[in-house]
Amino acid sequence: MVGGLQPQTSVYSDTTMHITHLIAPSNLPAMARGRVRQGGMGLFSLMFWLVLIGGATLIVLKVFPTVNEYLTIQKAVDKIAASGMSTLPEIRNAFEATKAIEYSITSISGKDLIVTKEGDKTVIRYAYNVEIELFKPAFLLMKYEGRSK
Repeated sequence: MVGGLQPQTSVYSDTTMHITHLIAPSNLPAMARGRVRQGGMGLFSLMFWLVLIGGATLIVLKVFPTVNEYLTIQKAVDKIAASGMSTLPEIRNAFEATKAIEYSITSISGKDLIVTKEGDKTVIRYAYNVEIELFKPAFLLMKYEGRSK
């Protein structure tokens, strides 16, 4: 008897060979002793990442429609500038007609267009702001501007 522990005898393939093992805490597997560091994510880490990813998703979902509107306005302005119209009322009326067809254009109207001539080319410029409510009282201000190609 060693240290108050009973020896345990095991018989392996050779029946004449006996091996003695002591059952002691140092012989237990590391997991049974509780010394193995578990992998994975803690509850607070999980909550932190969920809030971070949720906030980023919220912002992307609220900004996407305004970017889509900007691209639609840019496409309409490029089409009008390429059509060869040169007078301010023609260009504004053409933009209003396009706005009536394109349901996504709500932030700008024909009177917000700035029409200039550069040489023999008509250039249409525009600029507008969009306030996006994230949550009360926080807003995100997007400033869009563009010109015809």
